[in-house]
Amino acid sequence: MEGKEEDVKLGANKYSERQPLGTSAQSKDYKEPPPAPLFEPGELHSWSFWRAGIAEFMATFLFLYITVLTVMGYSRANSKCSTVGVQGIAWAFGGMIFALVYCTAGISGGHINPAVTFGLFLARKLSLTRAVFYIVMQCLGAICGAGVVKGFQPSLYQIKGGGANVVSHGYTKGDGLGAEIIGTFVLVYTVFSATDAKRNARDSHVPILAPLPIGFAVFLVHLATIPITGTGINPARSLGAAIVYNRDHAWDDHWIFWVGPFIGAALAALYHQVIIRAIPFKSGN
Repeated sequence: MEGKEEDVKLGANKYSERQPLGTSAQSKDYKEPPPAPLFEPGELHSWSFWRAGIAEFMATFLFLYITVLTVMGYSRANSKCSTVGVQGIAWAFGGMIFALVYCTAGISGGHINPAVTFGLFLARKLSLTRAVFYIVMQCLGAICGAGVVKGFQPSLYQIKGGGANVVSHGYTKGDGLGAEIIGTFVLVYTVFSATDAKRNARDSHVPILAPLPIGFAVFLVHLATIPITGTGINPARSLGAAIVYNRDHAWDDHWIFWVGPFIGAALAALYHQVIIRAIPFKSGN
C-alpha cells in the first residue's frame, strides 16, 4: 500500500480503496464490514479515487497491449508450430492478469475487467460511483492498448482480425453466450474466493496469493473457450479490440461479450454471497 500514509497526511484518503485483491485479514478475529454505500459522491474529492481509476486504465492498457500483440503474433505466422500456440495465448492472458492484479491490488483492487467490477458492486464491495468510474477507465485503457498494437502494422492488424472476439464458425450465438457466462462465472467466483477476508482470517495458516488463482482461472478458461469465442470474459477487452478493428462481423456478436460476462459475474456474486457465505441469513456480523 505504498503512498497511502502520505495520502492520509494530506487528507486525501478519506475514502479508502474497496476490495483490494491480494490482501488478507491480519488476525483470526473477523467482523463483516458494512456494505459500501450505493452512491458515494464524496469520493470525487479523494486522490485515492482518481489514482485508482488511473491504475485501472494503465493495467487494462498493458493487458490489451501484451495479449492482443500475442494473438497477432500467432495469427501472422505461416506455421503455427513456430508460434506460442493456443496454450501460449492462454498463458499471455492468464499471466498478465496475475502480474497486473499483483501490481494494482493495493491501489484499485486490481479489477482490470468490467465484469469483475460489476460482480463486486453487486456484492456491495464498492460504490456505484467507483464502479462506473472503473468501467469507463478500463474501456479507455483497452481501446488505447489495442490501438498501440494496430499502430505497429495497421494493414496486417486488419487482415488478421485484430484480436476481436467473434463466435467461431460451427457454433451458435447461444453456444457463445453460454461459454461467456460460464467462463466469467469461473473467473469472478475465483475472485470472490481468493479475496474473501473472512476465509483468509479463518485459514491464516494457509497463505493465499490472490493474483495467482485469479490468473490461473483466466488461463484455464482461455484454454477451454478460445475455440468457441476467442474468449472474452472481459467486456473492456472485447470492446477495445472491436473498436480498433472496426469491421462489421466484429460487431455482429459483440453484445454476447457484454451480456454473457455480466450474467456470469452476477451469478458468481449471488452464489458466493448466498451459498458460500450465506450472508442474507446472518442476523449479526
